[in-house]
Amino acid sequence: MSQQTLSMTLDDKTILQMEEKFQYKRELAKGKEKELFGTLNEAQTEDEELALEYLLAYMPLNDLADYDGTLLLNHVREAFHIQSVVPWGERVPASLFLHFILPYRINNENIEDIRGVFFDEIYPRVQDLSMADAILETNHWCHEKANYIGNDPRTVSPLTLIRTALGRCGEQSTLAVAALRSIGIPARQVYTPLWAHSDSNHAWVEAWADGKWYFFGACEPEPKLNQGWFENPAKRAMLIHTKVGANYNGPEEITLAHPWYSELNLTNLYAETKTIQVRCTDEEGQPAQAKVQFQLFNFGGLRNILVKETDEQGIAALTLGLGDVYISAYGAKGWGFGKCDVKATDGITISLTKKIPVDTEVDFKMVPPFEPTDDANMKVTAAERQKHNDRVKNGANIRGSYEATFLTEKDAHKLADECSLPKTRVWEVLKKARGNSHEIAAFLKEYSKPYKEWSLRLLEVLNEKDLTDTFRPTLADHLIQAMIVKDSILPELDDEIFAQYILRPRVDFEMLTSYRSYFLKEFGVEKVEAALDHPPFLVDFLDREFEIVEGVNYFRGSATPVGSFKLKKGDTLSRNILFVALARTIGIPARLELSDKRPQYMVDGLWKNVQFRNSAIDPNTADFSDQIGFALWEKEHAAEPIKYGENVTIARFEKGSYQSLFFKFDEAEQQKLALPTGYYRLTTSIRLNDGTALIRFRYFQVKANAETTVPLQFPKHVYDVPVIAEANLDYQAESVDGTMLNGVQNIGAKGTTFVWLEPDREPSKHLLRELREMKAEWEALDVQINGFVREEKWGTAQQLQAAGDLPNNMMLLKETISEEALNVIGQTIPAGKKVGNEWPIVYVVDENQQIRHISEGYKLGISKEAIDIYKQILG
Repeated sequence: MSQQTLSMTLDDKTILQMEEKFQYKRELAKGKEKELFGTLNEAQTEDEELALEYLLAYMPLNDLADYDGTLLLNHVREAFHIQSVVPWGERVPASLFLHFILPYRINNENIEDIRGVFFDEIYPRVQDLSMADAILETNHWCHEKANYIGNDPRTVSPLTLIRTALGRCGEQSTLAVAALRSIGIPARQVYTPLWAHSDSNHAWVEAWADGKWYFFGACEPEPKLNQGWFENPAKRAMLIHTKVGANYNGPEEITLAHPWYSELNLTNLYAETKTIQVRCTDEEGQPAQAKVQFQLFNFGGLRNILVKETDEQGIAALTLGLGDVYISAYGAKGWGFGKCDVKATDGITISLTKKIPVDTEVDFKMVPPFEPTDDANMKVTAAERQKHNDRVKNGANIRGSYEATFLTEKDAHKLADECSLPKTRVWEVLKKARGNSHEIAAFLKEYSKPYKEWSLRLLEVLNEKDLTDTFRPTLADHLIQAMIVKDSILPELDDEIFAQYILRPRVDFEMLTSYRSYFLKEFGVEKVEAALDHPPFLVDFLDREFEIVEGVNYFRGSATPVGSFKLKKGDTLSRNILFVALARTIGIPARLELSDKRPQYMVDGLWKNVQFRNSAIDPNTADFSDQIGFALWEKEHAAEPIKYGENVTIARFEKGSYQSLFFKFDEAEQQKLALPTGYYRLTTSIRLNDGTALIRFRYFQVKANAETTVPLQFPKHVYDVPVIAEANLDYQAESVDGTMLNGVQNIGAKGTTFVWLEPDREPSKHLLRELREMKAEWEALDVQINGFVREEKWGTAQQLQAAGDLPNNMMLLKETISEEALNVIGQTIPAGKKVGNEWPIVYVVDENQQIRHISEGYKLGISKEAIDIYKQILG
């Protein structure tokens, strides 16, 4: 027996699971019964009622806090209507509709009622196309709306991305999935949580057409499906997966079957894979149950790509790419660690112990999967490529026309004069606001008179992304209420402390909303005064009123403070954010401590840790009291430059595993850190050109009111920089000013770096960012950087050169004949080292015009890699 609806076929088991979870969520959110569940009475069909129950049953806890049933009902009705209109609607299987069209959430974006809006704009462009061509055309639409830029981990909504016209890959892929689902095409966001061969990660899209899933890069159109710059890096991935917010019984391998969501392992669709088993034992060799963290080296430390629990036999299995993975396991029997070479072995045994390492060093390396050979399939003809390039150029022009409506520097200066505010600071804010610049300008016009420079200071303490999706009512609430606190309660507080820890509305990476007026009304004068007199009153209040519920949020993110307050339930981070928001509203300077997000408040100029009753820590592993010790880094003379989060990280031992801490310091700063007492692991590392990471662990303990000296030493490595080939400089290219140059006219005294760029695509944008960040280092070298750009993208190159933030010794050149310079300069390179067509391409050439290093395609750290090679060959 099954229940049949227009677009969903649910068997008895699925219905039973759904109903059980629905009743649990209803009880969990009983404080919002009417707002969330009242719309069930408005359902007009069996379809609508069942779909609403399904969405509510699997709704993340944060969404229960922040949204209501009206939004869901509108979403459900649009989904059913669209499926009845599109020509492929009846061809989509019910299970695909349920999991990859109906869901309203894709990542951790703010949810808005957008499906009908997108349908009206996209459907006229695709209604006469096949499903596959409709996917391609929808991606052109996405490209017209947004281009790539790296930014913070909060995922903006698709509408905000369109307003801003710039976003990271997670936001671009969220837009593309939302766009495809809005025209009834199954789509899912696919990602590698971390690359093995390079820092960072990547997200892209898979869409279903007539029985098959295809991949593509969101907002990065290609002539055909199953093409993208990330295709070769994906062949080196250790794990590629997607998340489904429900129990899933499709054909894909289930990486993780969590009660509230499923993770599907898609790695074998992109890379060569193997299934390994992690076997955990106690100190007597008997099977032990444990949580198993599968980790890769990334951003200077070991980071999780997946956490699984062992079965009763102490075994956890996972299908991975053919590289190294680090295993950290912990449970009732203790903890243990080890590295597993997936290619060479079928698994690893981890022996759990309750001993914590201290005053020891461990050296090892993490080797990524080998670089694949270029796949010659799916080649595009010259005519197809030219037609495609014309479409891409037209799409960029459409987006450029929209960006031309943003307020300019001239507009900012005029506004600054009207508001009596500093011109440079006003322009910095409006420039970051982009498509929201008119809204930000209107806020300054209205509130600069009564609040003068504090209206601008509020904008300056926001995260850059906040300026793109925060509107006047929210800004006004925070400014007005914070200034009342400053004038009446904290008139003597240092202005910078006030700006950062009272005025600033952002706490972590939650969606920014109004909360101060709401809290003052709901909390009441009596409680406000009690908390001001005795800040622990606020801690006691949340201990009594707020229930911690973990494991129900399966997308990274947190509820808004108001949502958490209304629901009075949430995960630990949402509770901590709520504490800080309440404290700042009342007039108590508060923050989340940067390294591990402990909530803190200020008393007499000192930060005090908040200790909630339900935050008990195992005394064998950590002490979150106010007892502090100090770690001093004793750096060896010839060590690498210190760059935290790149080649140095610190992790704290908590409840059986090491948790990475987040700091901001570099070699120029005093290397003395105040740390809570406990056990730590210092990681130093060197990333080699092939992606291999050389790693050194140093284990140490911090004791209360004592200093611990920690040697900061890097793994040893001898660089080998052989001559690959002689560079042929017999080429001509056009500079930005129109001058024709031949190769021998534009070389550096100590060498020349040749770079081939696609300045509008993510891999090249990463390299351009690195060149900007290392501008001083490049200018200190007596080398020339020649950056080649294809003719069809020359306009973007001219803008880059005009911006003036690239190294002064870098010149952008036009490839007047497609890839002429690439073919000429590298014509003597041996066949086995020839590059393909994965840009950016970099040749490091020495002062004798010998090619000493080649880099092709996406990875982070190319700029540093090239500078390190020059340092080696120049001595």
